[in-house]
Amino acid sequence: MPRKKTKALVRPINPDRLYDSVLVQKVINRVMVDGKKQTAERLVYNGMQKAAKKLKVENPLDVFDQALKNVQPHVETRSRRVGGANYQIPFEVKGQRQTHLTIMWFVAAARARRGIGMGDRIAAELVDAYNSGGNAVKKREDTHKMAEANRAFAHFARF
Repeated sequence: MPRKKTKALVRPINPDRLYDSVLVQKVINRVMVDGKKQTAERLVYNGMQKAAKKLKVENPLDVFDQALKNVQPHVETRSRRVGGANYQIPFEVKGQRQTHLTIMWFVAAARARRGIGMGDRIAAELVDAYNSGGNAVKKREDTHKMAEANRAFAHFARF
C-alpha cells in the first residue's frame, strides 16, 4: 500500500441529501460517532441553519463554504531528518490533504467547545470561521506562522 493516497485509493463520496454537496457530506461523516449518520446529519444541518440565521445570510451553504475556505491551510511543516538534526520544512498543501485538514480542524474546534449541544457548537464555529475567528482559523494561522518561521529550511525539501 502506498504512503500517499493515489487517485485509485480515494473512495468516491456521494453528495448529501439536502444541499447536494460532497463537502457537507464529508463534514457529516467526520461528525458522525458510532455510525449514527442521521444524528450527524441533523446536527450539521441545524448548525448550518442557525449560523445562517445568526449571520442574516439567505443560503446556509454560502456560510458553510466561506467558513471552510477561511479555515483552509495553504502551507504546513513536515519534519525531516538532515545530518542528525530534525528540521521543520514548509510544504504547500494541495487537494485532498487540504480538504482533510480543513474538515479535521473544524470538527475538532467544534468538539472542543463545552457547555452547549453539538449543533450549537457547529453553528458557533461556523459563525466564528465565517468571520475569520475561532479555534479552527487560529489553528490555520498557527500552522502558517510555523511554516513562515521555518522558511529558511525550505531548501531541504526534496519529496
